[in-house]
Amino acid sequence: MEPESTETVYAGSLIRVVVERWDGRAREIVEPPNAVAVVAVDEEGYVALVQQLREAVRKEVLELPAGGIEPGETPLQCARRELLEETGLRGGTWRHWGGFFTTPGFCRERMELFFAEGVQPGERLEIAGEALTYVRVPVAELTDVLPRIEDGKTLAGLLLYLREAAS
Repeated sequence: MEPESTETVYAGSLIRVVVERWDGRAREIVEPPNAVAVVAVDEEGYVALVQQLREAVRKEVLELPAGGIEPGETPLQCARRELLEETGLRGGTWRHWGGFFTTPGFCRERMELFFAEGVQPGERLEIAGEALTYVRVPVAELTDVLPRIEDGKTLAGLLLYLREAAS
């Protein structure tokens, strides 16, 4: 399906907003880069989460390590980079679960979900402008933490991981 017309109304450093016309209706669509999220479980059975300020919701949010895919980067390369930058974790056994649209009602972002098990601690690569706290949660306590999670990708990733771990 192709729109009748597309007009860019905003082009920022991270996102673009376009207005597409379909059957006489206008739709505003946000176009960020595609992204990845990682459910990483270390050798001691702890899941890696990060807590960071999200200005859009005006609060700190507990999330999976995640980030946007850079030009020329594969989703797996991005997932490994983001995990290292945000937690210092590396190595382990990686599986690609699949992908999903984060908010298809107004946004084209597609997120690829990875499971990484047996990851090991290393040196975290601090990124300028990123203030976050690395949080470790035992896999056995994830269901107790779920009510505190307000981030959609994190809820989806953890629930999918728990479902696979139970099978």
